[in-house]
Amino acid sequence: HHTNTQHTPLGFSPFFDSSSNQTIRMQNSVTPDAISAVLSNPSFDSSSDRSEIVVQVVDLKPIGNRYTFSANDGKTRVKAMFTASLTPEIVSGNIQNLGLIRLVDFTVNDISSKSTKYFLVTKCESVASALDSEIDLEGKKDEEEEGEAAKRQKLDHSPVSDVVSTGITLKPKQEFVAKSASQIITEQRGNAAPAARMAMTRRVHPLVSLNPYQGSWTIKVRVTNKGTMRNYKNAKGEGCVFNVELTDEGTQIQATMFNDAARKFYDRFHLGKVYYISRGSLKLANKQFKTVQNDYEMTLNENSEVEEASNEETFVPETKFNFVPIEELGMYVNQKELIDLIGVVQSVSPTMSIRRRTDNEMIPKRDITLADESKKTVVVSLWNDLATGVGQELLDMADKSPVIAIKSLKVGDFQGVSLSTIRRSNVVINPESPEAKKLKSWFDSEGKEASMSSIGSGMSPLAKNGSWSMYTDRVLLSHITSNPSLGDEKPVFFSTRGYISFIKPDQTMWYQACKTCNKKVTEAMDSGYWCEGCQKKDEECSLRYIMVVKVSDSTGEAWFSSFNDEAEKIIGCSADELNKLRSEGGEVNEFQTRLKEATWSSHVFRISVTQNEYNGEKRQRVTVKGVAPVDFAAEARLLLQDISKKN
Repeated sequence: HHTNTQHTPLGFSPFFDSSSNQTIRMQNSVTPDAISAVLSNPSFDSSSDRSEIVVQVVDLKPIGNRYTFSANDGKTRVKAMFTASLTPEIVSGNIQNLGLIRLVDFTVNDISSKSTKYFLVTKCESVASALDSEIDLEGKKDEEEEGEAAKRQKLDHSPVSDVVSTGITLKPKQEFVAKSASQIITEQRGNAAPAARMAMTRRVHPLVSLNPYQGSWTIKVRVTNKGTMRNYKNAKGEGCVFNVELTDEGTQIQATMFNDAARKFYDRFHLGKVYYISRGSLKLANKQFKTVQNDYEMTLNENSEVEEASNEETFVPETKFNFVPIEELGMYVNQKELIDLIGVVQSVSPTMSIRRRTDNEMIPKRDITLADESKKTVVVSLWNDLATGVGQELLDMADKSPVIAIKSLKVGDFQGVSLSTIRRSNVVINPESPEAKKLKSWFDSEGKEASMSSIGSGMSPLAKNGSWSMYTDRVLLSHITSNPSLGDEKPVFFSTRGYISFIKPDQTMWYQACKTCNKKVTEAMDSGYWCEGCQKKDEECSLRYIMVVKVSDSTGEAWFSSFNDEAEKIIGCSADELNKLRSEGGEVNEFQTRLKEATWSSHVFRISVTQNEYNGEKRQRVTVKGVAPVDFAAEARLLLQDISKKN
């Protein structure tokens, strides 16, 4: 090795690696002190200075059709943004988070309203793909450890060392180069490397490690559910779409394909087979369409790579369920979240034909009634093929009271509570699971003789917004405050009647929310607001309540956390209106007056009690799920029932 004596622009020194007493070539590392030198030069011009600056990309995030990041030279970080023309380089994986880039053309701009600067990168070159960690040249201890690791690796005399370096990583380790699905398959078919070496060179990411800000990745997954190809028509036009559920060791994710991608991959995906997949993108999952327990969902486009893995046995693993007991269904009424249910079949109706409003098409429907150990029943409507297929099977065996498990049901408010299947729903008859065996055992021993009641009959007309009946599970506040372990294992639900006794005027009462999805937004770098959920920027946002109120009754008091819809009923106006009152001046403080008017008014609350950990200590958290004015006739009937029980 010889020392690189090439002149370095802007007076930067080439990076010196203390672990091997060899100077590392500039393109394999960042350019130290580059950022501070640029920022201290008010007349800096990248085109005239012909700088040779290499930085690491950190915290890569999308904002609209652009990407922001922090440029890191090992000592200093500065906010930066790629122009829209570089977005394809990021989407394709050429530019990656934690990777190295050479800045060819960029400008130094001021962030409006802030005394800080940022780089606007218009042209750059990829130097290295994602490193193992963020480069930190200030970490002396890490440098020493890196040196010791390098010495030990030399002593091993082995091509692949077990030593895992800490601290600075100057280049991606050869055994961990990220490869696409097609590269992996090509190497396997060509037997390009021994099996042991392949295990090291093939960087397959586990599903649990994926996030929207990664560069290129490859996953190895099994198709555990495949949807049907369906056509759609909306304001943007017409098209087709289908989705698959992908599973690896214990993690699932839903992948969706539209139009060209849907037509390309529909016949390639087969239920139960294993595939290598790369060049997909991730975003936050939409609860309304989510069928698996994952915060993210995947989208594959026509440039994505899907390759079947050879020598893998084809099998369809058992469907994973997350059952909700029938007695707890009220909390999901008219919510976006889909639920899974298990129950004993009590009755099955004949097939009916329902005319769909949108296109007047006749659709088959069949109602089944299910019961569980809570001695509650609920009606589930099976639609389309489930009504004519599985529904007919259930009708034929209804007298045997089979147990069925259903995945992905929508909860509606017809007759209080009702359930409906959707296109992605999956029905399993007499599943081989502990829950099914326990339910069948209960039904055979006592359930068949038990008196059942419909879950919907307990719903109050006031509670069609998804809150549970205000007149079931009624407790006094002392029941909650005197039982500090309530909600320890899982949330518990009650209804209670009380007065709003105090609202702290100086608390953070609201948050800035997206006008489309109501999720929290952040202020964009230039102007407007960025929504992570919708992946878009808007010039305006709305305010939504998130506040605490003190509630009192004759037995005690407790702090209730309240969100937007419930808080609006308590305060009597929207968060935007209350914020306007707070900002207005004048002799009379309208903001304080509005809060005062909201106190000492009586309400009926539906609440959940859970345990939250704070500074290593468990604390009780009471959250308002529904709020309604007091129905004095109903309250009187409730008191009469209590009196009759005591006699």
